[in-house]
Amino acid sequence: MKTRDRILHTSLALFNEEGEADTTTIDIANEMDISPGNLYYHFKGKDEIIVELFHQYDQALSHTLTAPIEKPLSSDRSNVEDNWYYLYVVLEEMYQYRFLYHNLDNILQRYRDVRRGFKRLIQLKRAALYAICQALLQQAVIDARDQQLLGLVDNMTLTLTFWFNYDQLLHERRLPHVTIHQGVLQLLTMVAPYLGDEQLDFYRDCESIYTSMLEQAD
Repeated sequence: MKTRDRILHTSLALFNEEGEADTTTIDIANEMDISPGNLYYHFKGKDEIIVELFHQYDQALSHTLTAPIEKPLSSDRSNVEDNWYYLYVVLEEMYQYRFLYHNLDNILQRYRDVRRGFKRLIQLKRAALYAICQALLQQAVIDARDQQLLGLVDNMTLTLTFWFNYDQLLHERRLPHVTIHQGVLQLLTMVAPYLGDEQLDFYRDCESIYTSMLEQAD
């Protein structure tokens, strides 16, 4: 691995574990056992590292978020696993760059380009969740143009965006797969109240998948 890539890899690990605000370029250089001068040859400071990490994250997540928009997932409510796996991938990619969310307001105030990128990502999250809800509610009583659907999508987008903050405050440290699957369960069961008579079956399906996924991960 090239030194530049090692710097990004090490920075990401330290930002995620120690917090971006508490990690300096000296910490990164010491962790890599290189001189600060070597680090500054590749990046002129921590700001450049953060912007580059966000660029990597933006590219990866944007590609994932466009998938259900371009090709809708299964609309069969008796089998929600496709949607479950998709949302797991989204949350997993977010988790890999969780330092951004743990210090989100501060980072968005400091970096205009990151702020613009985050705004676009939130719009993409909203569009992806709208596509999922449209598929899951295709035969339900709620109309695709109904304000209720827009409200549901906004609530799901809020939950998706701030899930890691909430989970960290509530539990401090949990195994990553538990945090991620719990987030997926939270998202999908928000759809259940709009399914009428099928609400309970849908919720039970979600609980069953949640239990099964945790067992497979152990």
